[in-house]
Amino acid sequence: QVQLVESGGGLVQAGDSLRLSCAASGRTFSSEVMGWFRQGPGKERAFVAGIRVRSGSTYYVDSVKGRFTISRDNAKNTVYLQMNSLKPEDTAIYYCAGRRGRIIDTAPEEYDYWGQGTQVTVSS
Repeated sequence: QVQLVESGGGLVQAGDSLRLSCAASGRTFSSEVMGWFRQGPGKERAFVAGIRVRSGSTYYVDSVKGRFTISRDNAKNTVYLQMNSLKPEDTAIYYCAGRRGRIIDTAPEEYDYWGQGTQVTVSS
């Protein structure tokens, strides 16, 4: 099993930045892909960004391209999501997830491990 713990959420103003962290423990070598998802009020959980742990290749949803950056530090078993130029519509609970498969999938049901989530609120 893999345990994931997110941190770094908070309340910010539009245009500000935040960096989320996801610390993994347990059988971390079993996760080939790490992803960030978010769930806004009244919305379904949606893919934001993903990274292949070994190669570092990344994929983003169009709405965050150029503003968000996903990265990983394999030595620390930690994945980050740097969020710049935040907008009110980025307000959501952000979840870190791990996947045993090697493809950066955007479907939540394809991920095997989940963190508890961290709240990000962007005021206008």
